[in-house]
This record gives sequence, structure tokens and C-alpha cells, in this order.
Amino acid sequence: MDILLKNGYVVDSANGFEGKRDILIRERAIAGVGQDIAAPEGARIIDCEGKTVIPGICDMHVHFRDPGQTHKEDIITGGNAAAAGGVTAVACMPNTVPPVDNAQTVKYILDKAKGSKVKVYPVGCITKGLSGDELCDFDELRRAGCVAVSDDGKPVRNARVMAQAMVKAHYAGLKVISHCEDPDIVRGGIMNSGIVSKELGVEGMSRMSEDISTSREIVLAKDLVMPIHIAHVSTATSMQLIRVAANYGVMVTSETCPHYFSLTDEELRKRDADYRMNPPLRTGEDVEAITEGVCDGTIDCIVTDHAPHTKEEKADFLKAPNGVVGLETSLAATLTALYHTGKITLQKIVTLMCVNPRTILGIPGGSLGVGDTADIAVVDINEEWTVDPENLHSKSHNTCFKGRTFKGKVKYTILDGNIVFEDN
Repeated sequence: MDILLKNGYVVDSANGFEGKRDILIRERAIAGVGQDIAAPEGARIIDCEGKTVIPGICDMHVHFRDPGQTHKEDIITGGNAAAAGGVTAVACMPNTVPPVDNAQTVKYILDKAKGSKVKVYPVGCITKGLSGDELCDFDELRRAGCVAVSDDGKPVRNARVMAQAMVKAHYAGLKVISHCEDPDIVRGGIMNSGIVSKELGVEGMSRMSEDISTSREIVLAKDLVMPIHIAHVSTATSMQLIRVAANYGVMVTSETCPHYFSLTDEELRKRDADYRMNPPLRTGEDVEAITEGVCDGTIDCIVTDHAPHTKEEKADFLKAPNGVVGLETSLAATLTALYHTGKITLQKIVTLMCVNPRTILGIPGGSLGVGDTADIAVVDINEEWTVDPENLHSKSHNTCFKGRTFKGKVKYTILDGNIVFEDN
């Protein structure tokens, strides 16, 4: 069935366009973009008056827990959550059970993803079994369908191994994504090391852990003349290191998550593990620095690090695993914190969430021109709604935004020309 999106405010930063247009969708592609497009016979007409039409979001950092931990999430339920958040493409991290270190596991993911409401791009491991020692066969992972490699959840502790990975992955056509953490510094910390952790009497995670690791990756990238992507940036110092390196021509890109420019470690006073993630919520100073980095273009992407855990796992503040879900709140949180406060434009948000992640990973999409695949989100950027964990589409409900009121609601998500989410 043809679909006509009528009278929407189209924001297409890839093509440098912003304005009121109709979009005609036929089969899997955009068949027309213009004013006063006549509806073909039998077409479904969606009145987008007062709504904003953007390319589908690409979240290049999610954990779908599949294979091995499907009691928390799986590729199907993760796709449902993605669709509800206007996300049409995800890159799934490899710390599954078993890890994604071979072609067979990649094939399992891609086969299951055929029934999902989101396009799934697997990320393979840097080292076999996430051991940090022996490199995976990057050519095999690439042929199987991986778009990047990472030992996310763990750092590659040996600099020599990481240097080899950066070179070999590059020539295999894979992006290297670094989880910047020094476990010897963290030593069992569960939240940001600072005033709040001391008052709560719990072990803290020093910023040094992230900052030292970020420094190492930048040095490797500079000396090897190789690209590196820094995951989930959370500290002011790491932000500044990336800014300076990029200004001097180092091939470094980076990402952050909405909670790092929205929340501080003051939330942990609730002793609620739903506010625990890794890296942890930092201080107001760090939030300001991350916000500045997003606004000035130092940060390339806004992602979620969507990390589902069960209610039972999150019940114990001290022993709970780190991680929060975020696919259904990422756009709303970003609009609320950055657009409605006048810090960035809609075009900038589209660039950060729809265009740049695809460019970094080398995958298609992110634009709304004639002939482009019809992966689209229709958003009411002014609709207010309150996050109720029980209404989320993910299997797990561990959101750090529970009870918060956001301004911006996804109304429709279209994948390959088919409506996969409709807000009723």
C-alpha cells in the first residue's frame, strides 16, 4: 500500500532541507517529496500537520542480550522498543552469551533480525571471547555481516593488542569502538567517585578510569594514523581530550547518551539501581561539558547504550548490574534537554541521531530524498508525556528517566515503507 505523509515539517539535514512537504512512499522507497502531492488511489493518507518528519534514527550502541540472556531482551522485543522510539537501525554490541566472535553467531543474529521491527547491524568482538588477548578474524566477521568491532563491556587492556586491532579492523572495513575504562582504577566501584559516593559510603568509579583510557586510544589513533570511535563519553576531561585531538586531525569520533547531558550523580541518593550504568552518572560540571561537546560538534552521535536488566536484578542497589534502557526515550530526552532549551536545532539533532551514526558505520540511510529507502519517524515535538516504565515495549523496564515528563513524542515509525509503530 502507498503511504502519503501529508503536510509534515520535514527535517532532512543530509540534503540540507527543512520545511513543509508531503512525502509519498511506494513499496520500500520514497517516491516523491513536494507540495500538494495527490494521493494515489488506495493510498493511506497520514495527516502530519503540526508534526515533524525525520529520517529513522540510527542507534549505534545497543545491547539486545540475544543470544544467551533473552530473559532481559531479545532481538524481537528490542526491535519493538526501537520502533516505539523512532529508531529504524541499531548496532548491537557483542557481549552476548556466547560473544559475537565468529560467523555462526553473526548469522544467528541476522536470521532472527529478519522478523524484527528494526534493521540490526551486528558488532563483532575485538578479541576472542572478549578475553583481551587473541584477535578475532576480522575478515570473517566482516563477510558474515558485522559493521564494527568492540569488546564493549570490557576494555582491551593491552595497548599492543588494541593497536593491532585498529590496523587490522580498518583494512577489513570495520570500525573499532572503544569501551574506555581502566578496571584497575575502577576496582569494583558502582557509581561516580565524588561527594555523593562518599556520603552514601559506597565505592566510587574515578573519572581517571575513562580519561586515561581515552588518552591511550587517541595516542594510538594519532601514531597509527587510524580511526577510533570512543563509546559513551561521560567526563569533562575526556570531552576536552577528544576536542583537542579532533582539532589536530586525529581520526577520532565519539558518542554520548542522553543521561550524560541530562542527569547527575545526585540521582544516586535514591539508592535506586535504575540510575546505575557504566560509565556512571557524573557531576554537574561533566553534564555541562558533555552538553557543550554535543552543541559544538565535538560529539558526533547521540546513542542510548540500551542495556536491559530484569526487575529482580536491579532490586539490590549495591549488587545490581550496570545498565539502563533508553531506546524509547532517547529522542524525547534529547528534544527536551537540547532543542526545547534552545541549545541546538532540529537539523543538528537529525545529524547527531540519524546521519552521523550511519556515516561512521558505513551503512545506508539517514536521508529523505526521492529514491531513498523509506525509513522515517513522524514526531510531535511539542507533545508532553511522562515516562511510565510499565508502558515501555522492552522486556526490561530499568529506565533512569522514570517519572520524568518529556516534550516530544514519536507518533509513527516507518521501516522499509511499512508502518511498524503507531502511537494510539
